[in-house]
Amino acid sequence: MDFTHRLLAAQELNGSLLCVGLDPDLTKLPEGFEPRPRDVLAFNRAIIEVTRDLVCAYKPNLAFYESLGRKGWKTLRRTIDLIPEQIPVILDAKRGDIGNTAALYAKALFEELDADAATVNPLMGTDSLEPFLEHPGRGVFVLCLTSNPGSREFQLSNSLHLQIAKAVREKWRRKNSNVGLVVGATHPKELRDIRAICPDQIILIPGVGAQGGALEETIRAGVSHVGPQMIINASRSIIHAGKGKDFAKAARAAAKSLRQEILTCLRQTKSSKRSTPSSKKS
Repeated sequence: MDFTHRLLAAQELNGSLLCVGLDPDLTKLPEGFEPRPRDVLAFNRAIIEVTRDLVCAYKPNLAFYESLGRKGWKTLRRTIDLIPEQIPVILDAKRGDIGNTAALYAKALFEELDADAATVNPLMGTDSLEPFLEHPGRGVFVLCLTSNPGSREFQLSNSLHLQIAKAVREKWRRKNSNVGLVVGATHPKELRDIRAICPDQIILIPGVGAQGGALEETIRAGVSHVGPQMIINASRSIIHAGKGKDFAKAARAAAKSLRQEILTCLRQTKSSKRSTPSSKKS
């Protein structure tokens, strides 16, 4: 089963568009945990156990594991092994380099770590993405407009984000039907423009929660005519929701609340679109 079908199956199974980012901050680990690989693994295990029925995907960011030194890669590998088979794994790696180097990055993410999908940086052009696109059935999320403040410096300059969206639609999805985009929730107006260009691609949306993205506005802008076609990611606001011994309980409560809020906004958006004058018979 390819990434898109695995994702849609997980969304249906758990009634969720929520993706939890497994990005453990060593300075924010709860009481009783030390900043070391084995404790990071134990922390991840607890988060997965209490959210596995609430999510459609998990997204570990490689930086949080690479920073652990030589044991970090093993910690990431074991974290992936803890994720239930029915829940896809998106590795947030933001890779992008010349062909032979990109091929090794793709091999590491898709073959060695067995990720279902990965994020990539398109700045170096099509040849830097092709090694990722050539892995059948694997998802490739192309950075289009990120959620950080600095995204305005270059990504919105000369409408670069729209050029990337057009490349996804016109070129890259022809090589791999599992190509999607990354668009931050901090840019709802631009998200609407990107959705108009890519009407049925899956959009991975970070920036809700700690980064302050407006959820309702984001869902209104990003929903597709063929279904939601969205993944709403949250990391810090969920995994570090609690700092005491009940951190797992706090994480579950935060995930459950956000999942429900997403579904409520989605229902309201669908209802609003059905009731607009243009949708009524004259």
